[in-house]
Amino acid sequence: MKAVVFDNSGTLISRYRAIKNLNSGIIYDNISSIDLVDEHPHRALVVLQTDPSSCLINARPDQTIHQFIVRNKVPFDISYSSSDVQKDEILPLIKNENAEISDIQDTIHAVSNKNYNVQICSGSGFIVNTRSGDIEFTITAGGKIFPEVSEVVEELKKRSFHIYVASGDRTKSLMELASYIHIPSENVFGTADARRKREIVAGLKERYKVMMVGNSANDILALKEADMGVITTQQDKETSRKVMEAADVVVGNIKEILDIDF
Repeated sequence: MKAVVFDNSGTLISRYRAIKNLNSGIIYDNISSIDLVDEHPHRALVVLQTDPSSCLINARPDQTIHQFIVRNKVPFDISYSSSDVQKDEILPLIKNENAEISDIQDTIHAVSNKNYNVQICSGSGFIVNTRSGDIEFTITAGGKIFPEVSEVVEELKKRSFHIYVASGDRTKSLMELASYIHIPSENVFGTADARRKREIVAGLKERYKVMMVGNSANDILALKEADMGVITTQQDKETSRKVMEAADVVVGNIKEILDIDF
């Protein structure tokens, strides 16, 4: 049996990401959150497991992010990190941080203004300096499914492939994606960091020959673990060298994986 494991953001989804630099107040849309984490030896990308378009956007803007998480018992996960940090360390780290919900709301508005859907991408979160406890950036990402995805998934199913998604994105958004492309919800692994993706691929290799399809540094370990590692540059034409070197095959469009001899 054979299986294909897809990353989501940038692989199945054309993403639009708004990132607010809390030091300057400037919102950027041409910066990778993964690259920002990699730029510093002590950073972590934290994804809030709550709906940006209802919960976050309607929250009281002047409360701190820490207050919002604690008061509302909002679950969260570490999507990517440049150091070994555990989830239970995050809240104590940011307890005295002054970053507010309004800083996240600013990025939600930026994404919504571009008409991207925050329901099918990673949602909202922040990048924290795990040494100082400073929240340095807030983030919201929205997405549009690449037009070829449904066709690719259906063709893979016809060929008796089992389809999985392993992504650092918000879990609920991935459940909506699973429904859209008609794969079982149990085949979706949400808010998976690089190590977790590798574990997922390794576990699937006990039953399948596995192809991993991704596009970023968060996929490197899984690409190397898979029987076939595929990088797609459909989102980012200037993919980093270390990501390219982790792959067996590089494609420019997700549809091209159907032509791979696997």
